[in-house]
Amino acid sequence: MLTDDVRAYLGKTLFDRVAGPDGPAVRARIHGTPGPRWFGPERPIRTVHGDASMFIGGISALLLQSLHPLAMAAVAAHSGYRGDPWGRLQRTSTFLAVTTFGTAEDARRAVDQVRGIHERIRGRTAEGLEYHAADPHLLGWVHAAQTESFLRAHQRYGARPLDAAGYDGYVADAARVAEALGVLDPPVDLRGLSERLAAYRPELRATAQARAAARFVLLRPPLPLAARPFYGGLAANAVALLPPWARAMLRLPRLPVVEDIAVRPAGHVLTRTIRWAMTPPPPRTD
Repeated sequence: MLTDDVRAYLGKTLFDRVAGPDGPAVRARIHGTPGPRWFGPERPIRTVHGDASMFIGGISALLLQSLHPLAMAAVAAHSGYRGDPWGRLQRTSTFLAVTTFGTAEDARRAVDQVRGIHERIRGRTAEGLEYHAADPHLLGWVHAAQTESFLRAHQRYGARPLDAAGYDGYVADAARVAEALGVLDPPVDLRGLSERLAAYRPELRATAQARAAARFVLLRPPLPLAARPFYGGLAANAVALLPPWARAMLRLPRLPVVEDIAVRPAGHVLTRTIRWAMTPPPPRTD
């Protein structure tokens, strides 16, 4: 059927973008390797990280994380996000998949690899401030911003939004990965996450690097022209998801009426489309 062919094409295109050429083999290993996991099937982190809302949450997380000058300086100097943005996305998505769904052994191996990379990343900002990617305080900001963004995206666009206890559980699950990466005392519930983000506020500002990253992520994605309207819808919803103070720092306008009648409904349509495309159709009976 034509619909199934379109579904298969869209699903493969999206999966190839986020998982890379080895995606099918990596997915099979993550989900098919027997052994104990950090998180069982009932855990909230599996619900959140397995949902299409992550496409919006991931973009929003990048924007929010950029507001810490030391984190942004490290990303600008060492991540290669401009030269190889899809490679960076694929490495990040693989790490999230392995630690969320993979065996405990594979999760630990992935964490050790990332910690080794962080240990080697050092430098100075344009103002002469030193940064080290393995600094627990800096890691704590990256973790809090990411957790907040994924959580808020799922609350708004998730197929099965959780209750408050479920999202507390998600923050606690994410804290387990954060601790393994070197974060000290990560928040374990919604209240703690909110308080942690507030504690970082005095350190945050939109540097020239942060604003350049926002322009790249929002306006100059390395995509074919035909795919840009689809991505633009995701990006607009990622911006709408940001806290008002973060949007103000990045000089991203807020248009409440447009967001309510156009942006947010488009976000629901887009995430439903992604969910449909990436879910295999039922087997044919003819």
